[in-house]
Amino acid sequence: MGMFSKKSIALLTAEANEQGEGTLKKTLGSWGLVALGVGAIIGAGLFSLTGIAAADNAGPAVAISFVIAALGCAFAGLCYAEFASMLPVAGSAYTYSYATMGEFIAWIIGWDLVLEYALASATVAVSWSQYFNELLKIFHLELPMQFLKGPFEGGMINVPAIVIVCLLSLLLMRGTQESARVNNILVILKVSVVIIFIALGWQFIDPANHQPFIPTNVGEEMVKSGQLSFSEFLSSEYFGQYGWSGIMRAAGVVFFAFIGFDAVSTAAQEAKNPKKGMPFGIIGSLVICTLLYVLFAYVLTGLENYLLFKNDAKPVATAFAKTGYHFLNTALIVTIIAGYTSVILVMLLGQSRVFYSMSKDGLLPKMFSELSKRQTPWKTNLIFMVFVSIFAGFVPVSDLGHMVSIGTLFAFTLVCIGILVLRKTQPNIERPFKTPFVPVVPILGIIVCLVMMASLPIESWERLAIWLGLGLIIYFAYSKKHSKLNSSST
Repeated sequence: MGMFSKKSIALLTAEANEQGEGTLKKTLGSWGLVALGVGAIIGAGLFSLTGIAAADNAGPAVAISFVIAALGCAFAGLCYAEFASMLPVAGSAYTYSYATMGEFIAWIIGWDLVLEYALASATVAVSWSQYFNELLKIFHLELPMQFLKGPFEGGMINVPAIVIVCLLSLLLMRGTQESARVNNILVILKVSVVIIFIALGWQFIDPANHQPFIPTNVGEEMVKSGQLSFSEFLSSEYFGQYGWSGIMRAAGVVFFAFIGFDAVSTAAQEAKNPKKGMPFGIIGSLVICTLLYVLFAYVLTGLENYLLFKNDAKPVATAFAKTGYHFLNTALIVTIIAGYTSVILVMLLGQSRVFYSMSKDGLLPKMFSELSKRQTPWKTNLIFMVFVSIFAGFVPVSDLGHMVSIGTLFAFTLVCIGILVLRKTQPNIERPFKTPFVPVVPILGIIVCLVMMASLPIESWERLAIWLGLGLIIYFAYSKKHSKLNSSST
């Protein structure tokens, strides 16, 4: 059948219905899937990007930026929801691409997802270690700097980052149900404190801090007066500095605060009722996080003038100091740590499920799909525990943040394309959840994702090309020869 052979919907449905030994255990209910999504989404974005985007781009109107970014995610999310309800198999975008665009594209997206899940885990683990040290400082137990940074950043090894990756990997080896319980506790903790921040901070909002709600963009005013052409404005220093261009640029910045909802789809094969639970989990987590993000941004910029958040690494603490509830500063640090922890947990889970699916298809060695007595892909968890720990402990991962973003947006784009392809090639197949307004929604999703990708530095594209080049070598050297789909057809 060749490298563009597709996996039939019937075969994927049969895999989804498999039960017993050698299959993933179905333990996740609808609200457990929502918690999984919220756990992956709410993290560094809420606590750091909000202040940065407000100070540099949108001012108080960063709340509007969150709405725009959420709409962009919603287009992709609705496409994910249709696939996840129709093909409740582990593997997320990899599996969907296999069914719509063939094995070669599926391999590319599966390999690409390492950038989203594994490297995101490493990046977040490094940030986790910094906040963990802040918590230790409160109890006068600060760690030496050489144990908080890798050798390329003036230290020796990032010990806390390695420890948290190992602990969460071991938890995942123990079982999905146990991991979900821990994630639920972390989600409850961080959502509770976010709600407390909103509730307590609301009464201290100074209306003057929201005036003007959309700060004036000098360049936009010059365009209106004829002093500057629109094309000149687009390439000028004024573009993205407040006004509506600033709101749009801020939307691009805070878009990445929503990354993670797609991790819900990697656990489809472990959902009790995936046809109903998957759309509920994906869309529900997006709705909850959007509401919290908008309210949080509104309170944050109402407590303190947005200009004071410029170059402020801890804008939440700066703003919350206005309330006088100083005792909650420690709670905020604990919440941020909890947020980071749940993100790492869900990303590690998502990565292992993608490689589990690829291994089941023969595109990766069999060890990646071998399950323990607790029905978890423990060898995959173990391998990525080592891989992610190396990045988190020794490699400066700050430059890899854009790789995470470009890998994620690439996955979103292919999923949106997949909906268009499958609606055309198999229009009569059962769809428990249908993406509304096709082809408008998928096309808008593709456009938004491509625009976001185009806004990333050229270095991100170069690194993506190198990473995909390595993946192609592995595909032609191993995967194409061992593909179960191709071998069964010969």
